Amino acid sequence: MAKRSRRSSINKYFIFGLLITVLLIIIVASIGRSHFNGPQKFGLDVVGKGQYIVTRISGGVNHIWESYIALWDVRGENKFLRAELDKSLLANQEYREAMAANVRLHKLLDFKESIQSPTITTQIIGRDPSLWFHTLTIDRGAGDGIEKGMPVVTVEGVVGQILETSRTSSKVLLAHDQNSAVNALIQKNRVQGIIKGRGAQEYHLQYVLKNADVSQGDIIITSGLGGSFPKGIPIATVTKVTKTRRGMFQKVEAEPTVNFSQLEYLIVILQQNSLVN
Repeated sequence: MAKRSRRSSINKYFIFGLLITVLLIIIVASIGRSHFNGPQKFGLDVVGKGQYIVTRISGGVNHIWESYIALWDVRGENKFLRAELDKSLLANQEYREAMAANVRLHKLLDFKESIQSPTITTQIIGRDPSLWFHTLTIDRGAGDGIEKGMPVVTVEGVVGQILETSRTSSKVLLAHDQNSAVNALIQKNRVQGIIKGRGAQEYHLQYVLKNADVSQGDIIITSGLGGSFPKGIPIATVTKVTKTRRGMFQKVEAEPTVNFSQLEYLIVILQQNSLVN
């Protein structure tokens, strides 16, 4: 049985080869002739179709191969470009942060030069998560000449006062804490009062007489009384004024000029014998 199959395969190959040979003889015989007979035309049709099929198959393979190679190159290039883009974005962010820090430090330097008393620039290194006290920690302490009660400010205004010190760091009681009080006045007409913290980045300006001219939008600054803060540093902006029939004073609510959630660098005013109000 195996021998028959083998002979059959040999016969098929022999017939196929003979057919190809005949076709080639017909094509060769037709070279140089202007008119083809029937067998010659048949041979050309068979060969032409074979060439067409071979050309389409080889062209498709080449197209697929070239497309694959091109796609591989594009993927590699995209990966490289993404990496370069990430590097550029990171460098741009670092540059913008450096520029922003440079601007803030320049403003602090200009502000320091406007203060007559000696000062020291500090950086925040911690915040108190407690709900009872609103404090933060700075990276300078008693070893740098900082003492309890010294005022802490920034370009935008009053931040608070030194509450405690160690050799290398200090704790600052923020001005909006309920235990904080600062002597203040209305900038436009010098009406005096005391700014008390409300614990939620809000203030009350207390002891302002009913007949005093206070309105929404007025700027509240330090009065210089009490020996802690220098005169004229911004503290808050009046947001609401309420006058009642009872009592001598009107109720004045205000918001800080300082955004306590965005503080980074602070200035401690080095004053001797300062006490927390």
